[in-house]
Amino acid sequence: MLADHEVPTTLGRLRVRTRGDGPAIVMWPSLLMDGELWSAQIEHFGDRFTVLVIDPPGHGASEALTRGFTFTECATVVREVLDHFDVDRAHLLGNSWGGMIGGTFAALHPDRVGVSVLMNATASPAGRYQRLEYGALLRVAKLLGGLRKPLMPSVLKAFLGPTTMASRPAVVQQVSDTVGRADIASVAWAVRSVVPQRPDQRDLFSRIRTPVLVVAGAEDATFRLPESQAMAAAVPGAELVVIDGAAHLAALEAPAEVNALVDQFLAVNPV
Repeated sequence: MLADHEVPTTLGRLRVRTRGDGPAIVMWPSLLMDGELWSAQIEHFGDRFTVLVIDPPGHGASEALTRGFTFTECATVVREVLDHFDVDRAHLLGNSWGGMIGGTFAALHPDRVGVSVLMNATASPAGRYQRLEYGALLRVAKLLGGLRKPLMPSVLKAFLGPTTMASRPAVVQQVSDTVGRADIASVAWAVRSVVPQRPDQRDLFSRIRTPVLVVAGAEDATFRLPESQAMAAAVPGAELVVIDGAAHLAALEAPAEVNALVDQFLAVNPV
């Protein structure tokens, strides 16, 4: 049974949902998604771990954003969540935005992190095409009043690959429903901060000394395999695994594979 909490942070009040007892695992999802992205991981780990599932700033049931932010501030938010629940150290599962912040947190707060599983993420700055693409998407979304039906094909193309589109209708529906509920004025601040203003974190990630698993989706059109490889190469000792048939939301598209990878990584890194 999940319990809902309101946690005050540097980037506003966040909804954090908790379940279970034992070592802590923090879960932070992608842009435009909320903590429901991690439903399969909550179910899988909730009987053995304390799961802390974040609706990130400006998303889901968390307080709307009214400004942009830095990745350092996001790492501070993770620390504030741990402090709120009196957790000294936690493992991190992050997808896309959450993966980037998981790496930031591991670099800046090594004493507070166990292992980090960084999925569908990057340590590189946005290229020109991605900046233009997301800028155009935001402008049209504001004109339409939200990321609804006319823009949904573009969002789904960025998030989901051909395997999911053809064979996982429940996943497609969940992503469509979650994105459709997004407060465009709020999430626009996050999109700008995470896409066009995204820092080059490769030098920062070279300072990470805790175990890191980088997970890529073979069909990810947002962060293609070379970006995942560059991210893994930046982190000393990081492992890289590619999941076939998954795109940008691996935890949702291939939950059994992700759960097995996390279990294995925890088993060989008993920190």
